[in-house]
Amino acid sequence: MFIGNRLLDLRKHKKFSQGDIEKRTGLLRCYISRVENGHIVPAIQTIEKLARALEIPVYQLFYDGEEDPKPLKLQHRKGSGNFAWGSFGKDARFLHRLRGFLRKAKEKDRKLLLYMAREMIRLRKQATKQSSSSGATDSP
Repeated sequence: MFIGNRLLDLRKHKKFSQGDIEKRTGLLRCYISRVENGHIVPAIQTIEKLARALEIPVYQLFYDGEEDPKPLKLQHRKGSGNFAWGSFGKDARFLHRLRGFLRKAKEKDRKLLLYMAREMIRLRKQATKQSSSSGATDSP
């Protein structure tokens, strides 16, 4: 996994051993090894611990560039209809509730929902493609 390779490179660059990281984070050396070898994907809290132990900002575990990354340009509301969905109002409340339900759902249920969403998108694209191709052949 990418995060494991990146962690290994940064650790070696800082000249830290796995034992040093173990002392700084409280994580077991065998766990650090499993992350570096791609056997485990750490939780965000663990990634934060690792970044603190390496004395780097968290983004550097994910970013491999020489320069600091440019900040993202987020959509801001400029007028009616020009905003990110779920950023305020009724949609924001719905999104907040949905996140709560998904957090409580079992992993297999979340995977099922994701699969169903992908299938719905695929079927919609397929239907759109068929309607546009049939419309093109019917015209004179």
